[in-house]
Amino acid sequence: MRILTIITGDYGRRHVDNIRAHGPKEWSIDTWEAPTLLPLIVDYPEEFVPESLQPADLLLSFAEHKGVAELLPEVAKITGAQAVIASVDSESWLPRGLARQLRGWLEDMGVASATPKPLCSLDTGEYSVTRREKLPVNHPFIVEFARYFGKPELDIQVDETTNTVSKAQVKRDAVCGCARYTAEKLVGVSVDEAVEKAGLLHHHYPCLASMVKDTDFNDTLMHVSGNLLKDDVLRQVRDHLTVQPIVPAGLVSETKESEQTG
Repeated sequence: MRILTIITGDYGRRHVDNIRAHGPKEWSIDTWEAPTLLPLIVDYPEEFVPESLQPADLLLSFAEHKGVAELLPEVAKITGAQAVIASVDSESWLPRGLARQLRGWLEDMGVASATPKPLCSLDTGEYSVTRREKLPVNHPFIVEFARYFGKPELDIQVDETTNTVSKAQVKRDAVCGCARYTAEKLVGVSVDEAVEKAGLLHHHYPCLASMVKDTDFNDTLMHVSGNLLKDDVLRQVRDHLTVQPIVPAGLVSETKESEQTG
């Protein structure tokens, strides 16, 4: 698969570095650093996109500027890309209305797209756009990418004698590498402390999703991202906990909610 990554700063560079280091070796990965000095409305995207770019099957946009989203259809046309993933780790980088427009523009071109909010909600079958709204993943190139990067999935083994994490392997990493970092540091941790530890490690990595409260989730995207990782750890160690987690009356955890709706 030929991938063109689109970045504007350190947020995107860290994602690209992790994909290069841990993605399939047969993936071909190129990077375009998009301009950030853009007008409020980009009427002529061709003025800001090179006349030629490396051919690509999949575009990955990790831009930290909302104007870059308006360039993506032109980039898709130039590269021949069949699918686009545009991360939404901050409402200011890709506002919900613009993300909706982007999906429409690309659909009109016959290009599949996904705008996961946050990026680590991307799964092989769906991704989040709000707390309760998910959209389907509808193209094999997006599915292929989501097999390796997106919603964190670890394989945790427990030492029954010490009730500690004896092994934690990455089945699917967060695009930024946070899940891999967490897995490495969970080994040896008490099972009863594993979920809380995973949340702390997620913050310390650090996660670069927005810390501003997002109205689509009534929470910060950093916390939403951290909960996705914690839920995966909880699912695997729940049967080994000596103290079961308490959910306040009227609240449903992400894990329980998914079990009820699944």
